[in-house]
Amino acid sequence: MRAVLNIVIIALDLYKLIIIVAAVMSWLIAFNVVNSRNDFVRSVWTTLTALTEPALRPIRRFLPNTGGVDISPVVLFLLILLVEQIITLYIYPYVF
Repeated sequence: MRAVLNIVIIALDLYKLIIIVAAVMSWLIAFNVVNSRNDFVRSVWTTLTALTEPALRPIRRFLPNTGGVDISPVVLFLLILLVEQIITLYIYPYVF
């Protein structure tokens, strides 16, 4: 069972990395640092959007409109940290 929890923690760590990359890429696209018409950039952006939007969409419904700033990735990142801490501190020690 600890192996399953280790896999869940690794998956959550990878998802945190995907959230960070998607946020940075959205900034790069917004400030025209990278060209979104490039095929490679478009395919990476589409993949990142497909991976993050299902988790970010429900958070955006509950957050107030802050204008041009989207804080939903920060909220999702903090929720993932909370889940990791719950697993590490409360579930992992009692599983054999």
